[in-house]
Amino acid sequence: MKKLIPGLIAVMLMFGLLSCVNNDNTSNNTESVKTGSNSIDTTVNAKTIIVDVRTVEEWQDDGHAGCSVNYPLQDLDKKIESLKGYDKVIVVCRSGSRADVAMEMLQQAGIKNVENKGAWQNINCK
Repeated sequence: MKKLIPGLIAVMLMFGLLSCVNNDNTSNNTESVKTGSNSIDTTVNAKTIIVDVRTVEEWQDDGHAGCSVNYPLQDLDKKIESLKGYDKVIVVCRSGSRADVAMEMLQQAGIKNVENKGAWQNINCK
């Protein structure tokens, strides 16, 4: 029994340390994105989402901001209802042209706080 207790303590400590290291922001739901001089707070209270409207292939092959989601422009109409749950929607693409189309589409659907940040590289995830 005396040999079992130190082993149990070691296992508990290991799990405790792993839970600290493997923090994927699900416990505090806080993510901050900094773009240039603007700081975008995407905490639960702010409910901001960054939507990359490029194709799946572009998003996977050409890179993307880790804090963004990929809703290709051709499928964006299927995601509009879920986007209405956010306080702010930021759209990006390769150059800003498709993001502009997406912004207009979302605004016409009644989403008021939409911002086009242009190219996906303008998003710096913290």
